Amino acid sequence: MRKIIHIDMDAFYASVELRTRPELQHLPVIIAHDHPRSVVTTASYPARKFGLRSAMSVAQAKKLCPQVIILAPNFELYRAVSQQIQQIFQQYTKLIEPLSLDEAFLDVTEHFSQFQSATEIAQAIQQQIFETTQLTASAGVAPNKFLAKIASDWHKPNGLCVIKPKQVQEFIQNLPLNKIPGVGRVTTAKLATFHLFTLGDLQTVPEAFLVQHFGKYGQQLYLYAQGIDHRPVTPSRPRQQISKEITFNLDLQLSQCQPYWQQLAMQVWQSLTAKNLTAYGVQIKLKSPNFKILQHSKQFNQPLQHQIQLQDAIFQLLDEANISPTAHFRLIGVGVYQLIELQQIQQLSLLDE
Repeated sequence: MRKIIHIDMDAFYASVELRTRPELQHLPVIIAHDHPRSVVTTASYPARKFGLRSAMSVAQAKKLCPQVIILAPNFELYRAVSQQIQQIFQQYTKLIEPLSLDEAFLDVTEHFSQFQSATEIAQAIQQQIFETTQLTASAGVAPNKFLAKIASDWHKPNGLCVIKPKQVQEFIQNLPLNKIPGVGRVTTAKLATFHLFTLGDLQTVPEAFLVQHFGKYGQQLYLYAQGIDHRPVTPSRPRQQISKEITFNLDLQLSQCQPYWQQLAMQVWQSLTAKNLTAYGVQIKLKSPNFKILQHSKQFNQPLQHQIQLQDAIFQLLDEANISPTAHFRLIGVGVYQLIELQQIQQLSLLDE
C-alpha cells in the first residue's frame, strides 16, 4: 500500500506577490499582463468571489470585477520560490513528481524523516513551507495519486485532507465524474447520456461497457471508479516537446476559438516555466469534424521570452495557415519544441557580451 501526498500551493503566483504588498491581501488581485490578449494566470481568493479564475481573459475579468487589481507576473521570482519548496520536499523523499511550479506528488511510502505517518509528513511539509516562504499550501494524503490530488483540493486554502485505505469507498461514492483525470466536458456529457454522474454510479457499470464506449480509456475509468490508480510517482524527465489540446463540445468556427488559443498558450507557458525551459519552435494543430488534422509550425531565431510572445506566435501561424473563416473545428492544440533550459540562455547571453 503506497502513501502518496499531493501538495498544492494556494493561489501561488498571487500569494507570492502579496507577501510584499500586504495592503492588497483582502482586495481582488489577478496575476496577468494588462493586455487585450492576456489571460489570468492566478486569481487571489478575494478575486475568486467575483468569479475570476485562471485562464479567463483579462477583458472578462474586468467586466466581472471593474475594481480588479492587475499585477504583472514575475516568473523568475516564482521559479525561485518553487525551488525553495522543492528543496523542502527533498528532505522527505526522493520520489517527487512536479506537475507545475506550485504542485507536486510525493511518494512517502519509504521516506527519510522520523515521522511515523504520511499525515505527519504532510503537516511538517506545510509548516516548513510556511516558515520558509510565508506561503500556505494545501495537502492531500491518500493511497494513490488520483485520490491524493482530489484530497488536496478538499479543504483549500491551507487545508489537509487524509483518505485512509478503509475510507476510500465511502469517500468516492458521491464524487462527480469530472473529478477523474482526463474527464472533461465532452466525456462528462457522454457519461451523462448513460445516466452516470458520480463514481458511485460508475461502479455499477461493467468494464466491458466502458471499453465499448470509451475505448482503452474505459479500462482506466473502471479502475478510478473503484478508487484504484496504479500510476507511480515519477520524477520528471527531460521532454522533447510540450503540448496542450482542447476538445470542444460543439464544433467551433475559427473566430470562436480565439479565447481557447489564449488558454492553451497559458497552459503551455506554465508547463515551460515549471521546468525552467523555453522554446524556439511553436506548432498549432486543428482537427476538423471529419477528423482531418491541419498542422503548421515555425522555428524562430530567438527563444520565447514571454507568454505574450507565444500567443503572438500562435496567431502568426494561424494567419500563415490561411484557414477559411467558415471552417469548423472539434479540437485545437498548441505545442512548443526545440526546448532549451533558461540557464543555457543566460550562459549564451554572457558569452555574447
